[in-house]
Amino acid sequence: MRGTQPTKVFWFFFSKKNISFCSTDCSEGTCTVTEVTYGRFDLHALAATLPDTASTLLVDRYLTNRDSASARIFRVYRGTPPHYHVHSDEYLFVLSGRGTFWMNSEADKAEFGPGDLLFFARGTVHALPDILAAPVVFFSVDAPRRDPKDIIFVNPADGTPESFIQAHG
Repeated sequence: MRGTQPTKVFWFFFSKKNISFCSTDCSEGTCTVTEVTYGRFDLHALAATLPDTASTLLVDRYLTNRDSASARIFRVYRGTPPHYHVHSDEYLFVLSGRGTFWMNSEADKAEFGPGDLLFFARGTVHALPDILAAPVVFFSVDAPRRDPKDIIFVNPADGTPESFIQAHG
C-alpha cells in the first residue's frame, strides 16, 4: 500500500571486527532492535558486490563472525603463494570460477571448479597458483574464527596480511 511503512526490517551492521544480524520491529508504533542468532544469505548476490579489481590478492566480506567460527565470501584476483593459518581450519566451497589449488605439497596440485569443497586443517600449507576462469569466488567457513592477520607466508617476501586480503563492505 502506498504510504505504509514495513513493520519488520532485517539489516546488518558491519564494523571492522564484527557483523551483527539484527531485526527492527515497528509493528507496535515504536521500533525495537533485536540481535538474532541466525541469518539467510544469497551468496551469489553478495559475491556480485565484490569489486572487479583489487590491489590485494583477495577481497572478502564476512557474513558471520563469531568466536567459534566465521563465514565469509571472498574473491581471488591473482594466484596466491604458499601460506598457512596457525589458528583455524578452513572449508572453502567454490561458488564460481576455476583454478588450481594444492594442500600440503605442490605435487598434490589439482583443478577446482564450482561445487567443489576444499578443506584443510590449521597449519596446512596451501596455495592457489593459477586462475583458469574468473571470477574465482569462495564461500569460506573458518573454525574457530580466523583473525585476518593469521596468515604466514612460506616465503616472507611473498607478502603480508595487509597485501593478502582486504575487507569489503
